This record gives sequence, C-alpha cells and structure tokens, in this order.
Amino acid sequence: MATVLLLRHGRTTANASGGLAGRLPVELDDTGRDQAKRVGERLRELPLAVVVSSPLIRCRQTLELALPGVAPQVDDGLIECGYGDWEGRPLAELAKDPLWPVVQQHPSAAVFPNGEAMAAMSARAVATIRRWDEFVTREHGPDALWLACSHGDVIKAIIADAMGLHLDQFQRLVADPASVSVIRYTPTRPFLVRLNDTADLAALVPPPATSASSSDAAVGGGAQAGV
Repeated sequence: MATVLLLRHGRTTANASGGLAGRLPVELDDTGRDQAKRVGERLRELPLAVVVSSPLIRCRQTLELALPGVAPQVDDGLIECGYGDWEGRPLAELAKDPLWPVVQQHPSAAVFPNGEAMAAMSARAVATIRRWDEFVTREHGPDALWLACSHGDVIKAIIADAMGLHLDQFQRLVADPASVSVIRYTPTRPFLVRLNDTADLAALVPPPATSASSSDAAVGGGAQAGV
C-alpha cells in the first residue's frame, strides 16, 4: 500500500490568539506562512503522487506556499471538525463549558452544539484517508507517496485509528502546525512511521505564558509551542 504524509496547516491568526477557528475562513499568520515555506523545503524533494487538501483556506494557503505550482485535490472529508456553536470563541472561555471535560476525557461521546460529533469526524476522516490510499496504490503502485493537508483534531483521529487506539485516547497525541505525520497502510495493519515531525526541537520549550503542566489537550489542535 502507498504511504501517506499527513500535513497540518501552518499557524493561523486564531491559533495565535487562542481562539477555536473550526470551519471559519481564518488565514495563516506570518509565523504560519514561514512554517509552510519551511515544511515545503522538506517536501519538495519527495515524489508525491497525489496531494489532497481540506477545503478550508488555511490548508490551501499552506500548500500554495509549501508546494507552489502543485494543484491539490480538495476533499470535504478532510475538513475540520464541525464545532458548531463553539466556533470563533476563545478556548479559555470554552474550558469552562460543561462539554469541555467530555471533549478531554471521553471525546467519543462529544457532540458539539449545532455541530458535529467527534466520533463522526473521526469516521469520515479515516474513511477519506483510506479511500485515497487505495486509489493512490491502485494508480501509482504500493511504493507511492502522497500527501493530505488537514487539521489538528482530524489528523490526531487518523493517527489514533492507525495505532489501534480508541478515540477516547486521541487527546494523548499532538499534531503541531506544519507538522508531518506519516502512515503506511498494509493489508494487515497500518504502521506509524513519523509522528508530529517538525524537525525543530526549540518548539519543545513552552513560552513563559504557557503552563507546561496542563493536562488538557488543545481542542482544534492548538498552536505550536514556542511560536
């Protein structure tokens, strides 16, 4: 089977301000644009057979900067989780919502008001990736590489499935802005080849205003530490 590179979009204005963008048309900030260009330097040497993107502008901007001249296939199956009434609100405010502990500890039961269930997001994202992987393998062979650009929670859900983890454990995973995670599917099992690869160890140092001891996962993926 082919190998898929899961690329999260670069940092956005919402990531930087601590808001939950959801499906709003937020764009990359200056840091996010720089991240996209840097990840592009790592990707351009790869013979990518297919590039697929979430329809949201932050993913399309990331690919335009990372892989100029490449026209991605847009697939709604890779769109961000539908956070419904949560969209556009500060994460600090959402952390006081009664639904927040469910999202953190039991996300398979989380259904966002006037939005999507996290379980539904996971199911459609995994189905989308597996469908494209089968297509790329059939059209380009089992050694092909392809790339999908999507969002933090979506990528974490795909990785959790590949690792055989229940969705309730996906908050233990991290997908930083402009990070690359790599999965190789086989007839019997997927292999996680890379996880949250940014090749930037300085990003592990939290900024002064960040509490490194917090146990809460970043809903919507959060912003990369150190930027």
